[in-house]
Amino acid sequence: MAEAADLTRIADILEARAADGARVIAAIAGAPGSGKSTLAEKLVGKLNARQPGLAAVLPMDGYHYDDLYLVPAGLRPRKGAPMTFDVGGLFHTLKRLRARDEAEVAVPVFDRKIEIARAGARLIPRETPVIVVEGNWLLLKQAPWDRLRPMFDVTVMVDVPEHVLRARLRGRWERLGLSEAEIIEKLEENDLPNGRWVRDGSIAAEFVVRNS
Repeated sequence: MAEAADLTRIADILEARAADGARVIAAIAGAPGSGKSTLAEKLVGKLNARQPGLAAVLPMDGYHYDDLYLVPAGLRPRKGAPMTFDVGGLFHTLKRLRARDEAEVAVPVFDRKIEIARAGARLIPRETPVIVVEGNWLLLKQAPWDRLRPMFDVTVMVDVPEHVLRARLRGRWERLGLSEAEIIEKLEENDLPNGRWVRDGSIAAEFVVRNS
């Protein structure tokens, strides 16, 4: 059964597991708008405040397929759904991070303002023991996503009520200048269905953070 936990509790666990310098990889999953990216950044900030260089974030969104593929494939309206990510690329990045046989591993970061993943936008050094991976589908219990599960030492699900997700996502799209029709389409045809998919289709995480 999942344990309800807060940021400090999870930070304590990760710090303890990395006490001997071993690499620890944590997965933070959650629906779109659940705050998992913010939680991951705060968690890494808390760890690095305790010990500089202790932790780094690996965002799953950097593995979005580009629109140059999604548009002709007819997948652009579903961008953010499981089939719009390079799962193999993420898997092999995690293998490289786990191996720790390179001085550093370059990882991509998604730029939401231009809807493009920037390759090699972040470098994760070999000396950094804690890696916090965040993304919607990290704990999805279907192929090919289920091959990621053995890569994670700690798993966290961010749990947020759907009405809160709706309000947050609406605010996100309004800030980016979308029209009301575009916002409704994104919410009802992509974001909220994806959120239900995360909720119903993910394995049980070791820890649950309730973020309302």
